[in-house]
Amino acid sequence: MEDDAQVAVRAARAGASVVREMYGTSLARFGKPGGDFATSADLAAEQAIMDVLRAARPDDAVTGEESGRTGPDGAGRRWLVDPLCGTLNYAVRSMLVAVNVALRAGSGTIAAASADPFSDEVFWTDGTRARVRAGGTDAPLAPSSASNLVDVNLDPPFPNAPAFRAAGLLADAGFAARFRPRVVSTTLAVAWVAAGRRAAYVTDGHLRDSVHFAAGIALCQAAGCVVTGLDGGPPHTGPGGLIAAADPATHSALLKMINR
Repeated sequence: MEDDAQVAVRAARAGASVVREMYGTSLARFGKPGGDFATSADLAAEQAIMDVLRAARPDDAVTGEESGRTGPDGAGRRWLVDPLCGTLNYAVRSMLVAVNVALRAGSGTIAAASADPFSDEVFWTDGTRARVRAGGTDAPLAPSSASNLVDVNLDPPFPNAPAFRAAGLLADAGFAARFRPRVVSTTLAVAWVAAGRRAAYVTDGHLRDSVHFAAGIALCQAAGCVVTGLDGGPPHTGPGGLIAAADPATHSALLKMINR
């Protein structure tokens, strides 16, 4: 029987295939609160992911970004599905997107996958190991701060404003002296921290059971990154938010800038 991590990989790849195939086509848009929207690609990718999950794990509950909560309310296992993270990028024909699938059991994420539809890479974890699958081969994820690139999420909501503003971090003189900012507007960048392609990722927000962030956080934790809230405490405690850093020195530097 397939283990949960491989189900996550297969589901993410199913969604990524749809995203790749629909790229550049004429996409219907469906309005959402706060000026956000989904496209027909979001919906089709989520359906492909759901088909895999329902066939492989019919007794589990699922929360999909577009379809909401399905399955038994009291289920001890819940899949979190973000079929297309970076919808605005995708809608304007930018390839910076991710397909995220994560499995929560109790208080932890025990399996997750984040797929890049255009590189055909899938970053995955079984809760212990962190790997990237490309061309049918798995390789370990190895965090590194060598790039000095820090991705900052500028998308709302900003529950900790005005005490913390992501845009303010970019304007900090210490930040500019030590790091190089990037804003790709997709949680693919969180997986890139685990893979050594970003030194860190910073966002505001309440991220517990987030369909957008659950997979990336699990990847970073399994890869050995330093993962905390904005106050340096455990994720999903205190003020919330996220600092995912490749190493303690990078995390310490960002924490000081955020909290001074």
